[in-house]
Amino acid sequence: MMRKRTAIYLGVLQVFVAIGAIPAGLSMILDPSGNGLGLSHDILIDAPFHDFYIPGIFLLVGNGVFNIIGAVLAFRKNKQAGKFGLGLGVFLVLWICIQMYFIGFIHFLQPLFLMIGIIEIFISYHYISTLKVNGQL
Repeated sequence: MMRKRTAIYLGVLQVFVAIGAIPAGLSMILDPSGNGLGLSHDILIDAPFHDFYIPGIFLLVGNGVFNIIGAVLAFRKNKQAGKFGLGLGVFLVLWICIQMYFIGFIHFLQPLFLMIGIIEIFISYHYISTLKVNGQL
């Protein structure tokens, strides 16, 4: 029962991340100027990119598509869902930390998604722990 509930929490969290990442990533890829998202090109002055194309790819794939895959694994209660979720949580935390290092704090969503990444790490760790306790890992 605990594993089932943990899997649902993990899957829902991953769907939430993907819902935010996929449209934003697509927008950055289709319009690398950032205008489609209301982003100023000026925030990239200290960043290693001259436009939002490469960050858009990372956002779309890393935080979008992979979180959909993670959610499918979690909802199916796959044994690898915890490890996959752990990696996704670490990726999200690193994504936000690197983003804030280069462009600074520009939106309330940055600390929100940082916390979501940390929560994803803890939920994933709990999922893995329940598998170990039940001798399934």
